[in-house]
Amino acid sequence: MNQMTPPPKIEIIPASAPFSEAQRSWLNGFFVGLLSTDGTAPLSAEQGAAVMQGPTGDGDDGEAPWHDQTMPIADRMKLAEGRPMRRRMMAAMAQQDCGQCGYNCNDYSEAIASKAEARLNLCVPGGKETARMLKALHEELGKAPAVAPGTAAAPAAATPVVAVELGRSRDNPAPATFLSRRLLNKAGSEKETWHIDFDLTGSGLDYVVGDSFGIFARNDLGHVDQVIALLGASHTTAVRGKTLREVLTDEVSLAPAPDSLFELISFITGGAQREKARALAQGDDPDGDAATLDVMAALQKFSGVRPHPEVFVEALEPLQPRLYSISSSHNATPGKLSLTVDCVRYVVGKRKRLGLASTFLAERIQPGDPVQVYVQKAHGFALPQDPKVPIIMIGPGTGIAPFRAFLLDRKATGAPGKNWLFFGHQRSSCDFFYADELNAMKTAGLLTRMSLAWSRDGDKKFYVQDRMREVGRELWTWLAEGANVYVCGDAKRMAKDVERALVDIVAQHGARSTDEAVSFVGELKKKGRFQQDVY
Repeated sequence: MNQMTPPPKIEIIPASAPFSEAQRSWLNGFFVGLLSTDGTAPLSAEQGAAVMQGPTGDGDDGEAPWHDQTMPIADRMKLAEGRPMRRRMMAAMAQQDCGQCGYNCNDYSEAIASKAEARLNLCVPGGKETARMLKALHEELGKAPAVAPGTAAAPAAATPVVAVELGRSRDNPAPATFLSRRLLNKAGSEKETWHIDFDLTGSGLDYVVGDSFGIFARNDLGHVDQVIALLGASHTTAVRGKTLREVLTDEVSLAPAPDSLFELISFITGGAQREKARALAQGDDPDGDAATLDVMAALQKFSGVRPHPEVFVEALEPLQPRLYSISSSHNATPGKLSLTVDCVRYVVGKRKRLGLASTFLAERIQPGDPVQVYVQKAHGFALPQDPKVPIIMIGPGTGIAPFRAFLLDRKATGAPGKNWLFFGHQRSSCDFFYADELNAMKTAGLLTRMSLAWSRDGDKKFYVQDRMREVGRELWTWLAEGANVYVCGDAKRMAKDVERALVDIVAQHGARSTDEAVSFVGELKKKGRFQQDVY
């Protein structure tokens, strides 16, 4: 079949003209539309721009070389230079496809660029860096192109409102009931990890293994009261139709101080303090402490400044939900859902800091309490459709969560495929999560192989990727038999080390060059045989 030759790209407004790339694209499209001579009505600016850019519609090749969680944002933005705005916005995301924003990275950027989504602060893993970059890009997007007098710009397409089922979106959470928690570490552990159970029977929710669970946690009341004291305000001050204490507990984030708070402080102070606040609002770090400034620390830093409670609350970010990998199977325990949660506690200076959701689940919520939740469908992280396909699961620490779910699900459904788990942590004596369950699965034959790695048991640290290399020949055999590989856990170190080990195993035992092994692993990803749930 013959392919049509795409129309040539037409440049009417030169690159040297004093317009942004978006403005130049729109104007070129506008004039192409006016100059169309095929006897039809003139094209709209957007239609003309599509002609000007050629068959892809925006000059983009569809590739996303920046889609790498370990790559610094500056490098990602460099790779996206010259791409359409929606692609540059995607490069600003954290690249985890975690779903915490309610989208994957590509869809979130598309929604912002098309003005279907106005919220620029939903990428929790990207933090301030992503929020600042999205704000700058959004301002660039919002600059209207110069249009000839009397010429109306094409109206933006209306965005259809889609009703979302209760509990299936962060924007429409459902109530669930907190059931219980139990500590997974034994005496001597340096970690604090909890198994958490919820009752979903009243929510009507179900899920499939691989999905994540969104929790709307509440701020610690003691922390809230300290913030109110720094404001010199009363707990009962009316804000948004509620008390100040209620709003600070349930509605706003007290974690990293947003740029808007420093902007507010700069408006109501002067001199060196004003300059310092302005610098922090612009992303600078005049005192070398910007990374540690949560809302309370910001108020302490500018202790002479006391914003009015209403204005203060407006300067804060909304309280975001937290997502956790589900560690149970609906097929095995209908109406019940479990999580595996590391509790975050640390000290900055002399002050204890608490992870919002992890300490909420570990100590503040009580059995029987309601909590707002939702199920976030997985983006490409699921058991194979064919239950006979073997699976290799690599999940150190809390990365065990979805693989416990996978194993429970395969047991409940009678899936005949072989199962191989790689698990690791610090010490075998106190950090072997779900040891009794896993050993019973091994004895019953459900867990075909279990390979363990303990980083603090010997003189030399030993990790799951080291264990993979030790059993590389057998691992290659499983791959050659068609096994799927799954990785869950830390994105910046573990996931990269595991992928590197997999490449080495393919090269050594699959008789391939390094480049061929990299291509082989790349093909596994494209075919859905190598899936990651990393954070």
